[in-house]
Amino acid sequence: MKVTSISRKLLTRVLSVYFVLTFIVTCVQIGAEYINTKSHINSELLTLEKTFTGSLTRAVWELNTHQAIDIAEGLVAIPMIKGITVMDENEQIIARLGEIPVNEPFNTQNDTADNNEHLTIDSLSDGLFGHSFPLIFQFSGRTTKVGTVTLLSSNKVIFERIEVGIYFLIGNAMVKTAALVILFSLAFSHLLTNPLNELTEQINHFDIDDPEASKLHIMTYEHNELTILQTTYNNLLDELIQHQNELSSAQQEILAANHKLDEQNLQLEQEVARKTSSLSKTMLEMNKQQHELIEQQKQLKAENHRRSQTEQTLIKTNDELKSSIAELNKAQERLLDAEKMAVLGKLSAEVYHEINTPIGVSITSTSYLADLLVYLQKDIDEQKLSKRTLDDFTKNVDQSLQLLLNNLNRASDLITSYKQVAVDQTSNKTRKVNIAQYLDEIIQSLHPKLKKTKHVINVNCLDNIEVYCHPGAISQIFTNLIINSLLHGFEGISHGVITITADLKADRLHLHYHDNGVGVPESKLSLLFDPFYTTKSGTGGTGLGTHIINELVTDTLNGSITAHSKEGQGLSYNIEFDDMR
Repeated sequence: MKVTSISRKLLTRVLSVYFVLTFIVTCVQIGAEYINTKSHINSELLTLEKTFTGSLTRAVWELNTHQAIDIAEGLVAIPMIKGITVMDENEQIIARLGEIPVNEPFNTQNDTADNNEHLTIDSLSDGLFGHSFPLIFQFSGRTTKVGTVTLLSSNKVIFERIEVGIYFLIGNAMVKTAALVILFSLAFSHLLTNPLNELTEQINHFDIDDPEASKLHIMTYEHNELTILQTTYNNLLDELIQHQNELSSAQQEILAANHKLDEQNLQLEQEVARKTSSLSKTMLEMNKQQHELIEQQKQLKAENHRRSQTEQTLIKTNDELKSSIAELNKAQERLLDAEKMAVLGKLSAEVYHEINTPIGVSITSTSYLADLLVYLQKDIDEQKLSKRTLDDFTKNVDQSLQLLLNNLNRASDLITSYKQVAVDQTSNKTRKVNIAQYLDEIIQSLHPKLKKTKHVINVNCLDNIEVYCHPGAISQIFTNLIINSLLHGFEGISHGVITITADLKADRLHLHYHDNGVGVPESKLSLLFDPFYTTKSGTGGTGLGTHIINELVTDTLNGSITAHSKEGQGLSYNIEFDDMR
C-alpha cells in the first residue's frame, strides 16, 4: 500500500493556496495594466479623430478619393493605428488599410442614443479594438453625414507597452514563491517530518510478546502534539499488558465451562433429533405441495394481467396512431403553405430595401431644389438677379429633375414587377400569360438578390408565346429554382449562368431550366423531390423547395417535371404542361 506523507500533503495544500492567491493577484495586476493602457490608447484615438476629422470630411465631401486615401495611409503609418476604414454615406468603402477583422463581425455599442455618434468596436477573435465616428459636413447652416471612419488598434500594441511591467510582476511573484517554498520545506522537515519518521520507526519494531520494551522514546524537549501522542501510546501499552493478564485468567475459566456445556448439548441434540425426524418428513411433503399450488396460481394471474395490459396498450396505440396521422397531414399542408409564402416574404423585405435607395435620392434632390428656390427668391427680393444666376439655377434644376425622374422610374419599375408577381403568388386564378414578359417580371422581382452577385440569367423565349395557366404557380416555380441555384448550385462559384428556354408545341408549353453549378450526385438525384430533403439543414434549409415545385407542376398545372444532373456539370429541369383554356 502506498504511503502518503502528511507533511508533504500539508505543505502541498498550503503552497497550492499561496500559488493560487499569487496567480490571481498577478493576473489582476496585469489585467489592470491592460485596461489602463487600453484606455490611454482609446484616448489617443479620440485625439487623432479630432485632428484629422476636418480634412477627411472635406476630402469625402469633395469626392477627393486620392486625398482621403493619403490621409488614411498617414494614419496607418502611426504605430498605434493597426487598421482604418473610410466609407461614404452609402457605406461604400473609400479606403480600407491595415488589419481588418474578416472572420466575425464587429461587436459595436453606441456611446450615446444618437446613431450619428461614436460606436465602440471590439473584435475578440482578431484582437482588434477602436471606434467608429461619422464625418459631418456643415453647409449653409445644415449638417450632413458624408461618411464614416473606423480607427482600429490591437492588443499587440497594449502588450508592447506593458511588456516590461508584466515581466517585473511575474519575476517578483516567482522570487517570493521560491523563497516561501524553501522556508516552508525546511520548517516542515525539522518540526514534523523527522519526528514522525522517528515515531514510525519505533512503532514498526513493536513486539506483541513484550509490549513493555516497545514503548516510545522521542528525543525532544518541547511539549507538543508529538509528546502527547508518545504519552498516549505508552499508556495504551500499559493497559494492553493489564488486559493480557486478565484475558489469560478468563480463558482458563471459559475452557472449563465449555467442556461441561458440550456434554449437555450432545445429550439434548440426540433427544431432539429422534422426536423431530418423523415430523420434519411430513412437513416437507406438505410444504412442497403448497408451494407448487401457489406458483401455478401466480403464473395464471400474471398471464391474465399481461394479456389485459397488452390489449389495452394496442387499443390506445391504435387511437394515437390515427390521431398522429391526421395531425401530420394537417401540419404538412400548413408547412407547405408557409414555405410558399416564405419566399414571397423574403422578396418583400429585399424589394423594400432596394426601393429605399432611389426614394432616398429623390428626397435629397427635392430638398436641393427647395434650397435653390429659396436662394433664387432671395436674389429676386434683393434685386441681385443676373443672367448667370438664372443659367446656374436652370442647369442645377435640370440635373436635379433628371436625377429625381430616373430614381422615381426605377422605384416604379420595381414596385410594378413585384406587385404583379406577389398578386399572382397569392391567387389561384387562371389568366392569359405572356411567358417572355412574365419571366422578365419574375427576374426583375429577384433583382435585389441577383445584384449582390455576378451571376447571369439568360432567357430564350419568343415574344408571342402566350398560354392560359396559373401565373402564381409559374412565379413560385421559377422563384424557387433561381433561389436554389443561388444558395446550392453556385456555392463556391462566383460567375454562375442560368439559362431558361421556353417553347410552345401543339398547345403544350415546354420549359427547360439549366444552371452551370456544382450539380447533384446521381445517388442523391432520386431524393431531389422528397419533402424535407436538404443539404442546408444546419443553416435554415427546410428541404421543401423542390417538393413544392413538384406539387405545383403536377397538381396545379397538371404537368410533369424531370431533373437531370451530373456532379460538377450543373442541374437541369424539364417542365411540360398544357394550355388551360
